[in-house]
Amino acid sequence: MQQNKVVVNKNEVFKLFIPEQDIKTRISELAVELNRDFRDRVPIFIGILNGSFIFMSDLIREITIDCEIDFFKLSSYGDAKISSGNVTMLKDLNCEVEDRDIIIVEDVIDSGLSIAYIRNIIMQQSPRSFNVVTLLYKKEAAKINFPLNYVGFEIPTKFVIGYGLDYAQKWRNLKSIYVLDPSNDGTASTTGED
Repeated sequence: MQQNKVVVNKNEVFKLFIPEQDIKTRISELAVELNRDFRDRVPIFIGILNGSFIFMSDLIREITIDCEIDFFKLSSYGDAKISSGNVTMLKDLNCEVEDRDIIIVEDVIDSGLSIAYIRNIIMQQSPRSFNVVTLLYKKEAAKINFPLNYVGFEIPTKFVIGYGLDYAQKWRNLKSIYVLDPSNDGTASTTGED
């Protein structure tokens, strides 16, 4: 049974925002687009840890074309709800990027710092193409100067948890996505992951 709210502590309550079934439906739609666009190619899907692992897992099981998988691990948040503004690489790639179709898999793009950092690293290695698929996109907050090829849901600039998204490394295991309820907390403008 789906929860309608999650109580993180007495001052912070998260309410249901995107139900599990809506997420599943949208992932299937994204996979159809990716299977079509990369037919007869062998892209490398690169997940950004830790947040994208659930999204990537569900997405990749819908992919019917040949593909490879790798991961980056970055840090810009720690345990905070607001990005530090500094991106640090914790795990580099194990694959060869040159002349390959790269598909970055993100859970959420917020300010755009992390995805810009990743794009810079990838483009220095001369890929055949650079593509981004993100489950969530906070368009109002993002400061990026390149297109996002595949977007699951555009959402307002609010802090979200569940389905891989965390708050101090907890709540990733929720099957749906929840948003901080401003009636229970004075931080309605708080942003989530990068």
